Amino acid sequence: MNDELIKIRKVVESLHQKSTNEVIPLYPGIELCYLKFSSDSLSVKHKALSHVIQINYCKAGQIVWEMKNGNRIYLNPGDFSLHTMKACTDSVLRFPGGIYQGLTICIDLQETVTSPPELLKGSNIFETILPEKFCQNDSPIFLAGNEQTEPIFSAFYNQPEELKLSYQKIKTLELLLYLGKAKLTPKQRLSEYQSEQINIVQKIHEQLTQHIEQRITIDELSRQYLINPTTLKASFKAIYGTSIAAHIKEHRMEEAARMLRESGMSIAEIAKAVGYDSQSKFTSAFKTFFQCLPTEYRKWHL
Repeated sequence: MNDELIKIRKVVESLHQKSTNEVIPLYPGIELCYLKFSSDSLSVKHKALSHVIQINYCKAGQIVWEMKNGNRIYLNPGDFSLHTMKACTDSVLRFPGGIYQGLTICIDLQETVTSPPELLKGSNIFETILPEKFCQNDSPIFLAGNEQTEPIFSAFYNQPEELKLSYQKIKTLELLLYLGKAKLTPKQRLSEYQSEQINIVQKIHEQLTQHIEQRITIDELSRQYLINPTTLKASFKAIYGTSIAAHIKEHRMEEAARMLRESGMSIAEIAKAVGYDSQSKFTSAFKTFFQCLPTEYRKWHL
């Protein structure tokens, strides 16, 4: 497994992009790799290894897995995936935000079956649970983060240097124990999105961001584009990482800030231009977003 991890790291480094990757041996056959880099995409090429399983966790940014059938899976902060290194060979990973941070735990089943960590002996995690429950027939599985997984993954970060390795080892075991008892439900699994559905959501995104002066409801959008409101909300959040309301609010605030810096428009005119009928509501929203009043923002950026 070490040779394969080295090859993967060389692929990343060969892209001539800013990247940092740190590999830490934890147990025989188990290694942890922190990933942090700036990139639009990453082509993954390595040997197809069914006996090596990767657990990938998205901490920041967004990662889009382009499936061989043309569908896409979106991993947002908190989400994670499990797959064999046969499932991910010759695949393409895209990073819409241009920045990605996360971690990968690589598990060589050939080593862990014969030499498991002491606390996991007799658990069948490496013999049957990981390969059969999560990676059967080399099919990847993508899971939404939850209140149980987030404390586990977050503890891999921001620990005192002298305790870091201990936390990494303990939290890896805790994650494996969680996976051992977890009951997979459709709600936990992330959806695959077909190109047609992605195109619809992208058109909706374009309409909303180009007409931020308008207040368009989800029901209006669902009727216009013939898409179920629940499906629209779920797919938009998966593809863009936030809810429709939060995403468009961010666009409104960023455009308002640009107008404050570059135009002589009054606060009332700017408020109306970004979809607020009330100047007071706009001012309140702006202050919440930027931690200052519009008048203060304009004064500081003159």
